[in-house]
Amino acid sequence: MAKKHTARCACGSVTFEFDSDPDFVAVCHCLDCKKASGGEAAVFFGVPEIDFTLLTGEPKAFHYVAQSGKGLDRNFCPECGARVFSSNLESFPGLVFVTVGSLDKPEDIEPKLEMFTKRRLDWATPLDLPQFENMPR
Repeated sequence: MAKKHTARCACGSVTFEFDSDPDFVAVCHCLDCKKASGGEAAVFFGVPEIDFTLLTGEPKAFHYVAQSGKGLDRNFCPECGARVFSSNLESFPGLVFVTVGSLDKPEDIEPKLEMFTKRRLDWATPLDLPQFENMPR
């Protein structure tokens, strides 16, 4: 049976799916997310590892230690270079963090909060969502 949510890299070599409707969908303005996304912020959410199924491709993992001192693996398509998900997060064991841009239907998942707003650039307009200067607790 097909999963509820499907996702892929830009070229379609790496595909994955999951059923969970995420509770934690963040627009993150931290410096790590800015560097990783190449933009002003990154939008991502957590999926339980047990629900996450890699269907095709072999993503290339880049191990990264965030400013928090905790490690994670950022996974990219080795063909097109698109970042598709993060795994092995020391701060969030048991979860895979998926980028909203990798979804086939990104409109199905909306942000729930903005975090690290102290790092938001002045020209970026806050969304009508709960705002957190740092990581929410």
